[in-house]
Amino acid sequence: MLRGTGINGSHDGIIYKNLLASYTHLQDTDRYHWVEDFVAFMRSHLSSTKQIGTMPYKTLISTHDLTDYIDNTDWVIVDCRFDLADASWGKRQYLESHIPGAVYAHLNSDLASPVIPGATGRHPLPDIDEVAKKLSAWGIDQLTQVIVYDQDSGMFAARLWWLLRWLGHEKVAVLDGGWQKWKRDGLPVQNEIPAKEPATFIPRLQTGLIADVDDVIACQNNPNQKLLDARSADRFRGENETLDPIAGHIPGAISVPLMDNLDADNCFRPASELEGRFRDILDKTSAKEAIVYCGSGVTTAHNILAMVHAGMDEPRLYAGSWSHWITDPSRPVSTGEKD
Repeated sequence: MLRGTGINGSHDGIIYKNLLASYTHLQDTDRYHWVEDFVAFMRSHLSSTKQIGTMPYKTLISTHDLTDYIDNTDWVIVDCRFDLADASWGKRQYLESHIPGAVYAHLNSDLASPVIPGATGRHPLPDIDEVAKKLSAWGIDQLTQVIVYDQDSGMFAARLWWLLRWLGHEKVAVLDGGWQKWKRDGLPVQNEIPAKEPATFIPRLQTGLIADVDDVIACQNNPNQKLLDARSADRFRGENETLDPIAGHIPGAISVPLMDNLDADNCFRPASELEGRFRDILDKTSAKEAIVYCGSGVTTAHNILAMVHAGMDEPRLYAGSWSHWITDPSRPVSTGEKD
């Protein structure tokens, strides 16, 4: 079978191989990009023959849908459970039990770079070459469907979802409801550590998804842009701050708590409700003209996921977020509901 296509040596497979051979003159990154486009075309036009797999999942996947692919070797499941107050908790939970076939990604060591005191936020973006090596070791390449999950809300899984998109890989989805929903549904678990066949992940960096501190400052002075803070409302106001040494928010920001994207079961609200929520917040501003942040650039990806799932444009992420903003004492800080 050709990896990630569902083609298994049929006439279509022969055509596929011949087409790939004709593009060997391209650079690896261009060739992989072409492969992805070709597979998407084949899937969209030939899915009725059932020789081609389903269309890729790019935002959310339900527990029910994931069970249909749990044994699919072209899919990779990544457990992202984490606790900011106990950095080893997620790995301990993974070793105790996890979704069959899942590998574990640690927020601090796998999905972030080391902190440079006074210069970075709490979770700097990972080194591109290093994260590409880890993705390759987990068996992920340009054709892999990746599914990420955490304990429930998706706030940590959304970090890897966003990182993969930043690296040019859109075939990634968050398990809606996470581990708790999987367990509530009585689905199978295991404690064996899977042996993955290594792949070759080639990054195609999407620089337009990132905002730096200068972009944030420009956003503050531009009435056509919006700055959205994903932290809880009390932390936005400067209350109950337990993670960062300075409390408050970036002046001009709007409080948009990520937990409001979820229902009572910690599953995402319907796409139409999410769209209504963010349309009201953005008013006449396009989502593409928004910049989102949180405490360290991790959980704000949840708001990006919600907007993309609702069919909206993708805002930019201020990767350093609040914990980077406050490294410079000359930058202003606001508290309370409004500036």
